[in-house]
Amino acid sequence: MKPNSILFGMSFAVAANIAVAAEPAPVIEVTAGTMASGTTSSISEQLGSLERKLDARNRAQVNVQRQLDELQNEVNELRGITELHTYQLSQVLDRQRELYQELDRRVSEALKPANQVPAAIIAPANSGDVNYSNNLTENEAYDRAVNMVLKDKRYEEAIPEFEAFNQKYPNSSYAANAHYWLGQLLFNKSELTKARQEFDLVVTQYPDSSKRSDAMLKLAMVEQKENNSGKAKAIYQKLLAEYPNSSAAKLAQPRLKSLK
Repeated sequence: MKPNSILFGMSFAVAANIAVAAEPAPVIEVTAGTMASGTTSSISEQLGSLERKLDARNRAQVNVQRQLDELQNEVNELRGITELHTYQLSQVLDRQRELYQELDRRVSEALKPANQVPAAIIAPANSGDVNYSNNLTENEAYDRAVNMVLKDKRYEEAIPEFEAFNQKYPNSSYAANAHYWLGQLLFNKSELTKARQEFDLVVTQYPDSSKRSDAMLKLAMVEQKENNSGKAKAIYQKLLAEYPNSSAAKLAQPRLKSLK
């Protein structure tokens, strides 16, 4: 009986071991836990990365806004400086206009010849309508030529100075005046041919110049001095027709009568 019992017990043990061996290992549960843990870790990393990117972008936007604010402040400062300089330049140009008007008046007086022509035939300068340049170099060049006549009385040296000015600044707002005063200087030297060219240039090329009526008077005087009575008479008549109320017209009337 004992051997049978032992054999039965061994058979039962073997069967139990086989049954236990046949049980599947909990592989699925371990794998699922690992995957769930890995997914959670991945999402956390992605969220952390997004947070870092958003934070970096926010800091960048703050820096850009600060730079824009600084640039706007600089622009406002520059605008204020520009407006100040514009105002100061306007004041300087206004002062120059006043000075040039006074200079132009005094030049007219200074250029009246003492012996060659009676003072009555010199038309007074009409400088109120002169347009002044914004080019300071151009202003300085014209001022230098005028001062040679007004301050230094260097009439001979003023001639090439005006000639150089006319050549360098042919489209200057002072061009008509410069040609007129050059003609006046040449007229006073009795260089009548050259003077005629300057006066004729003012008459033909600067119809809106305040010096045109004076240039017509001088042009007629040149023709009269050269015994071209017909031409002189025609110019005087044209002057009276175009500028009947001008100072030049008043001076032309007695000269025209003397030709009849």
